[in-house]
Amino acid sequence: MGDVVRWAAFSCVLVPVVLVGYGTSLAGAGGAALGLAAVTGVCRVLLRQSERGAARQLAEQNAGHRGRHSRTGTGAHRGVRHGSGSTPVD
Repeated sequence: MGDVVRWAAFSCVLVPVVLVGYGTSLAGAGGAALGLAAVTGVCRVLLRQSERGAARQLAEQNAGHRGRHSRTGTGAHRGVRHGSGSTPVD
């Protein structure tokens, strides 16, 4: 995320310089810079919320899932029926 924010800040500086270079007034270039800065700030907040939500969702999925080797006790196998201890008669 740091690289994205750095590029956004760079563009917030570069765009007004280019606009002034092409003859736009200082007020217009300043307005463009403020608009870009506002959009950059909102995008940064939304990106941070999205990352936190994804991390939270991943943590919830991993917390509810028990791995294959984390069974409890002996005989905790699914689908296995144990009789009264006698062997089958041929």
